[in-house]
Amino acid sequence: METTKKIKGGDVRAASRLIRNLEDRVPEAKTTIKHLFPLTGKAHVIGITGSPGAGKSTLTDGLIDMFRKKGKTVGVLAVDPTSPFTGGAILGDRIRMQRHAEDPGVFVRSLATRGALGGLAKAVGDAIHVMDVLGKDIVIVETVGTGQQEVDIINHSHTVLVVLVPGMGDEIQAIKAGILEIADIFVVNKADREGSSKLSRELMAMLDMAPPSTFQGGWRPPIMKVENAFEPVGFNKALEDISNKIEEHHQHLVDKDIIGSRMRRKAVVELNEAIRASILEPVLQKLLSSGQMEGLIEKVMKKEIDPYTVAEDIAKRYLEGCL
Repeated sequence: METTKKIKGGDVRAASRLIRNLEDRVPEAKTTIKHLFPLTGKAHVIGITGSPGAGKSTLTDGLIDMFRKKGKTVGVLAVDPTSPFTGGAILGDRIRMQRHAEDPGVFVRSLATRGALGGLAKAVGDAIHVMDVLGKDIVIVETVGTGQQEVDIINHSHTVLVVLVPGMGDEIQAIKAGILEIADIFVVNKADREGSSKLSRELMAMLDMAPPSTFQGGWRPPIMKVENAFEPVGFNKALEDISNKIEEHHQHLVDKDIIGSRMRRKAVVELNEAIRASILEPVLQKLLSSGQMEGLIEKVMKKEIDPYTVAEDIAKRYLEGCL
């Protein structure tokens, strides 16, 4: 297929167009992804998550530099929230990383969540595949920054960085919603602020209390500190240490033969999402286009029927091929 050849050959425009079509759910995009899929699996996928204002984009921008200095090509997927009122998204992370715009070894693409929960956009899994086939050695996925819902990133990444900032309640945040379990590396950002030592101690205490089974293959998440971004020497040294630790973690996954289990988890998620898209969405579309959905909503609102019975009935009719 022509688009597949172009992307495999490093055509950024073709890749960008395909990602846009994936976001817009253009049917042809799914066909292209089917052709791309066998070519994937080479890139090291890094997830960066954390609260809004934690400095994820600044860290991502710095890590691009570090990996480029090591001769690696980098793809970045920066997820931005979609307004529930206007349906629009600012897609501002590309502005923060604009200095890499002229570098052919870097491709930064923003994605809008479009209502998806978990800190990621629905198209992110396929967009990672596009970046992979495009030839990027490193693919960085920066989540939207919504707080406690950001655990979906573990389903798409080999290495997850959880970015925390002192004075923002992150000590409690780290305990909630599986954040502790998804982190391969903790980054205490803006560590020159008051409270950074307390935050590090809290994280250390939580790691000490965690059962050994939490640490996959014996990897205990290190706690890395990054201070003022406006002090280049110290900031760059911290980012170099983090990039080295990221590579060390990836090597650990390979050496301990754990990377297969992470790829399996990603395959499970992708299969579930594909089945859901192929079965649920056509059913919903039929219900909406036929007007049945509106009638069912009215009945549920009037308590004439419960939503569980409706769902069971629809599933039964669809599985029997009667819808």
